[in-house]
Amino acid sequence: MSRISSLLRRTFGMVKEHIGTDHLGNKYYFIPEQKSWTGRIMRPRRLVEAANPKEFEYLEGSIPSEWDAWIRGRRKEPPTIEELLKNEHYREQIKIKAVEAGERDKALQTKEFEEGLVALPVQTQVKGHASATQFGQSEISEDPISTANTFQPGSWTPPGTKK
Repeated sequence: MSRISSLLRRTFGMVKEHIGTDHLGNKYYFIPEQKSWTGRIMRPRRLVEAANPKEFEYLEGSIPSEWDAWIRGRRKEPPTIEELLKNEHYREQIKIKAVEAGERDKALQTKEFEEGLVALPVQTQVKGHASATQFGQSEISEDPISTANTFQPGSWTPPGTKK
């Protein structure tokens, strides 16, 4: 390590190198391996200074995935502007294709329903409270209606027997 960087480190603290800034305003830095003022060797680190530094206001997607991979060490080189633009365009194309596929699927379902090939799902109305053992049942059934957690004696009768 040169005498100048050693002097800078002692004067200003850790030396960090600005690597880049993303379109959201986040700044990315690399801190090379260096010795602390006590002589302890500090391993190299990568860090981000968020454009929105309040942790509780962080939203998913506040750091682009390419920069996140660089910060976490999953890639050696930081992303280039060209790579970021290419990947953003690719993600937009995927979104458009997903919407188109959803519309085609909905149109196909409507056509199949109109031709009588598919029936609409049965809509049932259940009366009563969900915690009741006979929820949705008008009479005692031969089918088990409770689980191990909610079993109550007498809530199920075996086939062929009458109460």
